[in-house]
Amino acid sequence: MHKLVSVALLVFVSWSTPAVSSRSGVPCYQSIFSFGDSFADTGNNPVVFEWYSIFDPVTRPPYGTSFFGHHTGRNGDGRLIIDFIAENLGLPYVPPNLAHNGSFRRGANFAVGAATAVDAGFFHERGIPSATSKFPLNTSLGVQLEWFESLKPSLYRTTRECKKFFGRSLFFVGEFGVNDYHMSFQQRTVQEVRSLVPDVVASISKAIERLITMHGARSLVVPGVIPSGCSPPILTRFADASPPSAYDSRTGCLKAYNELGLHHNSLLQAELAKLQAKHWNARIIYADFFGPIMDMVESPHKFGFEQDVLMVCCGGAGRYRLNSTVPCGDAAATTCPDPSARLYWDGVHLTEAANRHIANIWLGSITSATRVSSSKCAKWPCRPTG
Repeated sequence: MHKLVSVALLVFVSWSTPAVSSRSGVPCYQSIFSFGDSFADTGNNPVVFEWYSIFDPVTRPPYGTSFFGHHTGRNGDGRLIIDFIAENLGLPYVPPNLAHNGSFRRGANFAVGAATAVDAGFFHERGIPSATSKFPLNTSLGVQLEWFESLKPSLYRTTRECKKFFGRSLFFVGEFGVNDYHMSFQQRTVQEVRSLVPDVVASISKAIERLITMHGARSLVVPGVIPSGCSPPILTRFADASPPSAYDSRTGCLKAYNELGLHHNSLLQAELAKLQAKHWNARIIYADFFGPIMDMVESPHKFGFEQDVLMVCCGGAGRYRLNSTVPCGDAAATTCPDPSARLYWDGVHLTEAANRHIANIWLGSITSATRVSSSKCAKWPCRPTG
């Protein structure tokens, strides 16, 4: 069923090409600008948590040890999806805007762990905690867009030059939605949370519209949400309240929570289709997050994963190795012998091995969406200042 809603939304335009091609045939973008949550955060999370005096476990081993050899502020054992995509496009890893003191001429990452699509006020009005009492954060998509707009003056001399620059950049808008829904599950049933989906999708749509019309974005990748019903934190939280009939007998995932994700992805793709029809000189690429994870859950051996695919690699005791008192990064936590044989790293977050597989799928959509018009990359279209 999940494969039925995994169609990328692609439009090819003859006169406006946001990226030309390198000799290898890989699209050549001048930079990447990313908005999102912990699935895309390359190091903003520790800075934000420090603002609120909240301990961040990603600042301790074994985070980052599978590739970087040390923690980098990423929620995983190594590279994220966006890291693999940057590598394949010949670009440097996208620097976190809050934790990077160098140049942002090749892009910037505004994603923050625990970020939502809608603003904190949306939850307060409905009596829903912004996360938990320990997380009074407001790092929503709207806030990240404000950070982006504050950065703009350092990147260009004129508005015209900047629009050319952004026209040859790749924008990631998401993933957004998982935190909106997972936070809401604290006080709402999955059926009640379903009513929030149009608001979440509308927030994403407005951000895309803003990037295209105000800033000249021409290539945008918009990921859907993951299958939350297969997420170890959701499985752990609702284990006692879920009868056997609530689970998919083939996968062990909670059906209602996965159906919520399918609903979100369906509404999101419909909205992207409307935006694409309106902005025919842009490319809006839907990136399937749900389908690849379901493929790995349903056929773990095909991807080199162990059979108990829903068990996390780094954590404490419990059915899925999840224990709120012993999170990954805690001195008492343990790590599996081979993270590359696991789908989940520390809970909802994926291992580098899983991220690599998803990145390859997304890269295929990005590549096929780019019309090849030259065998060489264009010169830098905007003269950054500084």
